[in-house]
Amino acid sequence: MKIVVVPDSFKESLRSKEVCDSITRGIQRVFPSAHIVNLPLADGGEGTVEAMVAAAGGEIHELIVTGPLGKPVRAVYGLIDHGETAVVELAAIAGLSLIPLERRDPRFTTTRGVGEMLRHILTLGVRRIIVGIGGSGTNDGGAGMAQGLGYRLLDSEGNELQPGAAALASLASIKPEDVPEELFRTEIIVASDVKNPLCGKEGASRVYGPQKGATPEMIEDLDLALAHFADVVERELGKSIRDLPGAGAAGGMGAGLVAFANGKLQSGFDLVAERCRLREQFRDADLIITGEGALDGQSVYGKAVSGVVRLAREFRVPVVALTGRLSPGYERLYSEGLTAAFALADGPLSLKESVSRTRELLMDRTEAIVRLWAAGKGSRV
Repeated sequence: MKIVVVPDSFKESLRSKEVCDSITRGIQRVFPSAHIVNLPLADGGEGTVEAMVAAAGGEIHELIVTGPLGKPVRAVYGLIDHGETAVVELAAIAGLSLIPLERRDPRFTTTRGVGEMLRHILTLGVRRIIVGIGGSGTNDGGAGMAQGLGYRLLDSEGNELQPGAAALASLASIKPEDVPEELFRTEIIVASDVKNPLCGKEGASRVYGPQKGATPEMIEDLDLALAHFADVVERELGKSIRDLPGAGAAGGMGAGLVAFANGKLQSGFDLVAERCRLREQFRDADLIITGEGALDGQSVYGKAVSGVVRLAREFRVPVVALTGRLSPGYERLYSEGLTAAFALADGPLSLKESVSRTRELLMDRTEAIVRLWAAGKGSRV
């Protein structure tokens, strides 16, 4: 019996490796001798560095950079392929989990630390940099990242823009005065989990702004600021980013990396899946258990769970998803091939209690699912 465990992280609760460990313990309560393959996943968000380094046998390093609130944070990056490839995770530098609830305001959070991280990595002589951009707490279109790289973003009076998305409304010119030449000799791969454009009804501000602290009144101003930002980028740099699929990922970081670093947008899940050799592991699996913090209508668009379901369908292996929250629209995953989805809570729980009990709830729900699956196969437990 082979069970493959391939979850994403449960944001602000457990990293993907920790989710794997809890699910495994739940399986072992029923089948102590089962062959369990743990493959911590990511789709460009939290856990991307850990997943890529684990799959490739690389190294994890630390660097102190500017965090989303302008204070220093200690962030990790990975080196794989014998040092030829670096892996960067925006969530570790400017992630939502780094911002206390009472201070979440995407008008002022910055991605400057991402630029500082890239600038450091460029001194190491790598050939390519993979930047996972999920899990952000920002909405600045990558403007802070550009400033960290050495671009000057100026208002009409020649003053440097202040951090955050609100300042983009005042952007008048862009000057690449101190950008490392190595940037344009290095392949920049942007691992993104969404296809949203930068602006408009499906853009960064309207779709993802609320979870970062944006009120309805803020959202309109943020969207207008990003639209103005896109106009200036096109005029100054010749890059059209407003309607580019994936440009709205991570508060517009997708657009920023394309505009300022010649980044190429790719599926974060596909990048990690290739490194982890998921196809090879799924081929002879009896059951696949996946999961992430929440499943909703957006989950079908390039998220880790949808990628697992799509790949498993090739081999007709049943896939069960575990999640902290099931929201309207998640049912669309059933038409993609998902076998079943289960929320972890066994009764009414506050968010705080649910987060604190995630390990326990994962083990309990996994045990119940595996018992039911075994009964359906006629196995004795």
